[in-house]
Amino acid sequence: MMDIKRDGLTPNAGRLLWAGFMAILAAGVGFGVRGGILLNWKAGFGFTDQQLGQIGGAGLTGFCFGIIIGGVVCDKIGYGKLIITAFLAHVISAFVTFGATSGMAPDSAFSLLYWGTFIFAFANGTLEAVANPLVARLFPNNRTHYLNILHASWPAGLVLGGAIGWVMGGTGPEAFSWQFQLGLFLIPTVIYGLMFMGQKMPQSEASEKGMSLGQMFSDVGILGGLVICFLLTLFFSQAVGLGTAVSYSLAGVLLIVVGVMTKGSLGSWLLFVLFIAHALVGAVELGTDTWAQNITGNILTPEQGKILFIFTSAVMFGLRFCADFIEKKLRLSPVGILLVCSVLACLGLNLVSTVDTFFGAMLALSVYAVGKTFFWPTMLAVASDRFPRTGAIAISIMGGIGMLAGGLIGSDGLGYAKDRFAGKALEAADPAVYAAYQAAKPSKFLSFEEVIGLDGAKLGAINKNLNAVKGELANEGVTDLEAALERLTPAERSVLDASITGDRKTLVADSAIPATMALIFLLLMVYFKSIGGYQRVTIAEENDG
Repeated sequence: MMDIKRDGLTPNAGRLLWAGFMAILAAGVGFGVRGGILLNWKAGFGFTDQQLGQIGGAGLTGFCFGIIIGGVVCDKIGYGKLIITAFLAHVISAFVTFGATSGMAPDSAFSLLYWGTFIFAFANGTLEAVANPLVARLFPNNRTHYLNILHASWPAGLVLGGAIGWVMGGTGPEAFSWQFQLGLFLIPTVIYGLMFMGQKMPQSEASEKGMSLGQMFSDVGILGGLVICFLLTLFFSQAVGLGTAVSYSLAGVLLIVVGVMTKGSLGSWLLFVLFIAHALVGAVELGTDTWAQNITGNILTPEQGKILFIFTSAVMFGLRFCADFIEKKLRLSPVGILLVCSVLACLGLNLVSTVDTFFGAMLALSVYAVGKTFFWPTMLAVASDRFPRTGAIAISIMGGIGMLAGGLIGSDGLGYAKDRFAGKALEAADPAVYAAYQAAKPSKFLSFEEVIGLDGAKLGAINKNLNAVKGELANEGVTDLEAALERLTPAERSVLDASITGDRKTLVADSAIPATMALIFLLLMVYFKSIGGYQRVTIAEENDG
C-alpha cells in the first residue's frame, strides 16, 4: 500500500511527486494527440511515411538535449530555473508548430512541424531532468514503485491525447482543427507550473556530499560517452544535415570532453550495458508508440486504431501503480521484471502483426502493453539504485539515450520499414500500379538500402474515398467493410492491401528489439545472482567496492 508521507524524504514529497506527474502528463497529451493527427499532416502536405517518422522522431530527439543538459546542470543551478525554461519552451513550441498552415509548401510545413515538435520535446526532457532525480531522491527506499507511479502519467497523457483525437478528430466538417487538438496540452502545462511554484526541493545524495561534476561523471566515463556520442552522430547527420565527417568530429570532441572531465575514467561496464539496453527500450517503446494509431488504424479502421491506442495506454497507466506488488509479493527483482517484460513485448508485437479483428487486436495489444509497461521507469530505478554517486547525471543521460534512440532508430526506422515493406509488396503484386503510386522521394535508414514507398497524398485520397463509400453504404444500412472495398478500383485495393502488408511486416521486424533486450536482461540476472543478488547501494558502499 502506498504511503507517501511515510516513504517521502520531505514533507512536500507528495506535492512534488504529483507536480512531476502533471509535467510528464503534458508531454503524454501532446505525444498522444500528435499520433492521431499524423494522417492529417500526411494527407494535407503529402508527406511520406518516413517524413512523418522524422517529425515523430523530433518529438523524441529534442527530449535528449533537454534531459542531458538539464541533468548535468540541475544540481548546480537548481530545479526551479529548469522548470521555468521548460514552461517557456512548451509555449514557444505551440507557436512554431501552428505556423504550418494549409496550402503551405510541403518543405516549409515540414520544417515548422519538425522544429515545433523538437522544441516541445526539449521542454519535456528538461522537465524529466527535474522529475526523475527528484523522485528518486524523495523516495530512496522504494524507487521502482514511485518512479513507476511518476511515469504512469505518460500513458495517462496518451489516454487523454488519444481521447482528444477520438472525440475531436476525423476528416468531416464536425472535426476540430489539428491545431486546436494539439493546443490542449497547454492546460496541464499551466497546472504543473503552478504546482511547482514556490516549492523547496532537496539535492541529490551526490550533491549533498559535495561531489564534483567530474566525480559524478566517472561511472559514465568513456564507455557511457560512446553510447550517447554514437546517437548524437546520427542526430547531427540525419536531423541537422551535417556531413558524416563533421558529425563524427563533433561527437569525438564531446567524447574527449568526457574523458578530460573524468580524468580518463573508462566508466562502469554495467552502466554501459544499461545505456545500450535503454536505447533499445526507447526504440521499441517510443518508436512503436509513435506509429501505434497509424498501424492498427490501417490494419483495421482509423477509429478502431484510436480506441486501441487509448486501451493499451490505459492498461499501462493502471499497471504502473502495481510495481511495488510485483517486486515484493511476486519476488521479482527489477532486472527480473525487465526480463519478463521483454519476452511479453516480443510476443505481443508478433501477435499484433497477425490480427484481423478488433477483439483479437485488443488481446494481442494487451500482451504488448503489459510487456512495455515497466521498461522505462524500472530502468531508471536500476541506474539510481546501483550508481548513486552519479546524482542526476546517469538517469538523465539514460533518458536522453532512450528518447534519442526512439526518434532516430525507432520512429524513423519504423517509418522506413513501412515504406520498404509496403513498396515492395505493391511492386511484387502489380508493378504498373506501384509505378503510379510510388512516392516522389526515396527512404533511407542507416546503412539499409534506399527504397521507395507509397505516395502519402495518393494513399490518403484512397482512404478518403473509402470513407465516403462507407458513409454511402451506411445510409443504405450496409456496414460490411468488404462491400465498401468492392466499390474501389482494383488498383486502389492493391494499394491498400500493400499498405497493410507493410504494417504487418514492420511489427514483426520491430519484435527483434525486445528479443535482444530479453537476452541482455537474462545475462544481467546471471551476473547479479553470481554476486549475491540485486541490491541497492549507497555512495559509501559504491566507493568501498
